[in-house]
Amino acid sequence: MKKIGILTITDYVNYGNRLQNYAAQELLKSLGFEVESIVNVTIPEIETGLAFTIKRLKNALKLSPATLVKKTVEKLDERKNHEKYLAGQRAKEKSFREFSEKYVSETDFVVSQKNIPADLGDRYDYVVVGSDQIWNPKIRYGSSIDFLTFAPKNKRVALAPSFGVSTIPEKYVARYTKWISEMAFLSVREQAGADIIKKLTGLEAPVHIDPTLMLTKEHWLSIAQKAKQKPAEKYLLTYFIGAVSKKRRQLITELAKKNNLKIVQMASLVDIERYDASPAEFIDYINSASLVCTDSFHAIIFSMQSEKPFVVFDREGKSAVMSSRIDTLLSKFKFESRKYSILEQTNNFFTIDYSHVPQILEVERKKVLEYLNNALK
Repeated sequence: MKKIGILTITDYVNYGNRLQNYAAQELLKSLGFEVESIVNVTIPEIETGLAFTIKRLKNALKLSPATLVKKTVEKLDERKNHEKYLAGQRAKEKSFREFSEKYVSETDFVVSQKNIPADLGDRYDYVVVGSDQIWNPKIRYGSSIDFLTFAPKNKRVALAPSFGVSTIPEKYVARYTKWISEMAFLSVREQAGADIIKKLTGLEAPVHIDPTLMLTKEHWLSIAQKAKQKPAEKYLLTYFIGAVSKKRRQLITELAKKNNLKIVQMASLVDIERYDASPAEFIDYINSASLVCTDSFHAIIFSMQSEKPFVVFDREGKSAVMSSRIDTLLSKFKFESRKYSILEQTNNFFTIDYSHVPQILEVERKKVLEYLNNALK
């Protein structure tokens, strides 16, 4: 049996990451391959020295006194919550690792840019990169391993990777241009990614759905685990990657109160008893929710899989990033009206029509399968 290695973000704290890794594995296994994910880490290029110190000082001097005070207060608040955050992260990582050990076949070694087995590319018939934000320079620091440079060019296949940004920083442009041009088969997860590839290389890359949409609802429910802290009463589920402003909290509180729903917050230190919920429990939480409020790409996908009403908020705070992958998803499945800015005017929070989705899914899944059958001859 031919073997495929998956190179994706090895993350034991993000629900979408673990679930898309599992989905990619199952998709490739369904095509008759043996599959394992290559555990990996990337290391940031740390700025140091006098020049970096001067740059920090210049940036600080540009801020107003009020902003400096605000930032200082925020730092103090962060330190107060740091121990609580670390404890929560340790518990969360434990449940995520248990999920991976049960459902994801991973290598027993770790790869980094400076630690790559000489024969790594020879161990696989193909190496697949994706999905998730594996080509995001802000979180992957322009690592060569993310472009499969350790494998022969004819073995390199991209499975809907995401850039997570609208433009590539200048210092990474030459690397990205070279490495992308050397991929045997290219696809991306959002239109902005296709635009980046076109601009850098002149190549056309098809925009494919995320691997999580290649598996059926029944498949996902077969690995779902009944959430230990799931309330008996009906609830509104929130899952935010970005910050949650006071105004947004008030909007959600009012929405829940008006509809007699309890609020359940995933991945929030405010709701610490659920902070360590596993990816399998995450599926169950969404499947049992009356409404899902989120700024997360994968929370939208699993709401769609469970045919739940969902509300999409723009991302806030430091992690606010370009929303192309969410815009592409909503546009492809004709759910643009699920953005909060529209729903607050129509008040159709709980009314959603999924009758058109199966036909779109059938077309999009066929595109991915044709692409993979061509790439993995």
